[in-house]
Amino acid sequence: MEPIGNRPNKGAGPMAVLILAAGQGTRMRSSEPKVLHKLGGKPLIYYLLRLANALKPTGIGLVIGHQEELVRKTISDSLKEWGIARAVHFIVQKAPSGSGGAVLDSMSFLKKYQTALVMCGDSPLLTFDTLYAMLSHHRADKGQVTMLTARLANPKGYGRVVRAPTGEVLRIVEDQLATPKEAAINEVNSGTYCFEVALLVDAVKKLKPQGDKHELFLTDCLEHVRSHGARVGAFVSSNPEEILGINNRLQLAGAERVLNRRAVERLMLSGVTVMDPAHTYVDLDVEVAQDTVLLPGTLLLGKTKIGKECRIGPHTLIEDSSVGNGCEVAFSQVRGARLLEKTLVGPFSNIRPETVAGPRAKIGNFSEVKASRIGFGSKVPHLSYIGDAEIAEDVNIGAGTITCNYDGKTKHKTIIGAKAFVGSNVTLVAPVKLGRGAYVAAGSTIVKDVSEGKLVFARAKDQVEKTRK
Repeated sequence: MEPIGNRPNKGAGPMAVLILAAGQGTRMRSSEPKVLHKLGGKPLIYYLLRLANALKPTGIGLVIGHQEELVRKTISDSLKEWGIARAVHFIVQKAPSGSGGAVLDSMSFLKKYQTALVMCGDSPLLTFDTLYAMLSHHRADKGQVTMLTARLANPKGYGRVVRAPTGEVLRIVEDQLATPKEAAINEVNSGTYCFEVALLVDAVKKLKPQGDKHELFLTDCLEHVRSHGARVGAFVSSNPEEILGINNRLQLAGAERVLNRRAVERLMLSGVTVMDPAHTYVDLDVEVAQDTVLLPGTLLLGKTKIGKECRIGPHTLIEDSSVGNGCEVAFSQVRGARLLEKTLVGPFSNIRPETVAGPRAKIGNFSEVKASRIGFGSKVPHLSYIGDAEIAEDVNIGAGTITCNYDGKTKHKTIIGAKAFVGSNVTLVAPVKLGRGAYVAAGSTIVKDVSEGKLVFARAKDQVEKTRK
């Protein structure tokens, strides 16, 4: 057999990305597979698949094992939504056998390619810039193995990278096995590698089980590679935090802080004022336009879009919603709703899904609106519940107004015409319609439609209509 060290790297050829995501993640203490835990509103595996897709490989392989049917279905159902254009080849690892075992089970997939970028499925902070630079370095250096490393201020828990005086990587020493001199090394292994596939095939086949669990470790391939005359190179990340892996909920929270800081910084650089970045939370898909101000305690989740010159917060949650230019939302929550231009919400409002409000509408303190349309300039100022309602323009809803939309079996609509006035403490028993310019006296319970321009008041058992003067 030709010595490995004599096999040239032929430059850019068919490349595969292989993501190792078969582990159970026992330290997460969860019934959910680790790679499906959420970070920035997306499963951990989303970030690795997005990176793989952006690198434009010839193939993407994903090794799954623990709850493989759930993982496969979740990913398959989400690929289009996530914008993953390339097909993902699922590789099932039937029994856990370490990172080397996962690669060994992937041989039939990998053999079709010249170069393989191998990543762990629990490293969601990796960036495209770093991986692209690493691949470019590997090709320019005509490398046979290039590993991604980083220098950490506190390397405890990570495998140390032991180098020769020439800079070549000699070996990886696990933290618990390191001598005091080796433990003082601050360059650590990230678990991300570029391999020439022919070399990787040889090395993985010769791995031997290690430890109490008799696992095959991918790091052991490096010594095999060196012993056969090949050189192991390293590419040092300029951003050490991106190599951080996630093994428990504490590390998940740490990654959340990193990802959120990146998102908030992106917004500030695009022209958004964030008054207290440490207490502002923004999911990955959130968009915020110029000159909007985010106050402390603001949470923007899901696919939320905020327009220009808005003022959001303090202590406000907006999820999967659209907020038009010039809106203000304070001390409130908005979910699955649309706020049109210059609409005011809060304080302490609850805007529920399928609500559309505005333009220039107002939903005030301690009001709840669900599946309703609040028209141009209309007001629900305080202490009201509006559900399954159509409210036209310039309507005033008095304090304590309730739409009784549910009869115990079915939801019914309330329709209120333009320029109507509903007094305080009114109960509207749906289905019911108030005509244009209707006027409902305070304290009334309305069970019948009200004609256009009529004054209506209900006391005890009677509902009386009179012509307004």
